[in-house]
Amino acid sequence: MTETLHLIKLCVGAKSVEDLLSWQRSRYADGPAQHVTRMWPKRAEGLLAGGSLYWVIKGAVLARQTLLGLEERRGADGILRCALILSPEIIRTEAQPRRPFQGWRYLSPKDAPRDLPRGREHADPLPRDLLDAMSVIGLR
Repeated sequence: MTETLHLIKLCVGAKSVEDLLSWQRSRYADGPAQHVTRMWPKRAEGLLAGGSLYWVIKGAVLARQTLLGLEERRGADGILRCALILSPEIIRTEAQPRRPFQGWRYLSPKDAPRDLPRGREHADPLPRDLLDAMSVIGLR
């Protein structure tokens, strides 16, 4: 049995989960959301065994979307890329601070932030300095 694996990616340009949701709804109203990336994941089997794409927004992981599939996309420049096919549902997570990085990274389930409980989906994340302090002492 394949172990589940996730991806983590910066959500460049979004100031909030609502920005991401609005952008995806306007662009993918008739089907699943997508994110096209240059590199094809080598560990695709684990990603498709229940994995999600975790979004880093303004320095913290705040949301995730279930990965539904991977598809080839050829850009106008002729280069083959990978489209991450995502569930239209955006699930908010507990805020987890993250430093900037390029591209995407694999994320093990044990390191992934937990989903927010029902009723807290629209709560404001904790202030960045408090998140950083909690991270230093090993709290999420």
